[in-house]
Amino acid sequence: MDLAAALGAHLDRLSFADRGTDEVTELLIEAVVGWAREQGWRAYRRAASVVPLPAPYDRQFSVVDVGIARPGDAPVVVEVDHADRRRTLDKLVAEGAAGRVALWVRWGAGRMSAPPEPVRLVAFPVISRRGPSGGRVHSHAPGADRPAPEHSEAAGEYTSQAMHLEDGQGGPDDT
Repeated sequence: MDLAAALGAHLDRLSFADRGTDEVTELLIEAVVGWAREQGWRAYRRAASVVPLPAPYDRQFSVVDVGIARPGDAPVVVEVDHADRRRTLDKLVAEGAAGRVALWVRWGAGRMSAPPEPVRLVAFPVISRRGPSGGRVHSHAPGADRPAPEHSEAAGEYTSQAMHLEDGQGGPDDT
């Protein structure tokens, strides 16, 4: 199973309008947990990471947004971000090196760069705009990021004909 594609398809079913940044992140984390549980897996929010925190907390470990335990298969770790965060990528690379499947749910408007191996990107496009209070709000509709339709090879044939208006109808000869 391509976990990134399966998670992406699950997330694409979400629909919301005019949500704040923190709300969207929370909604996506909850959707990831729901997806894992639908597969029969155990899911943990704020699961322990293999990456230690920087000093003076270097005896403690960082956390991932969602940790997923799959019986008989490698664990999955998921980070949800709306910005390119170097620390997130470093953490996910370390998780992958430790044998976990590392998924990065990256949401936002615009182009998203591919992460380094072994991290798998789950792109989640949104439409962003300024809300009534001046802050950014975000919206997503299922299938909204569809590619443009293909154009046919043959161009249509067009003809032009002069219009003849009846007297008194405002044609070019009426003055």
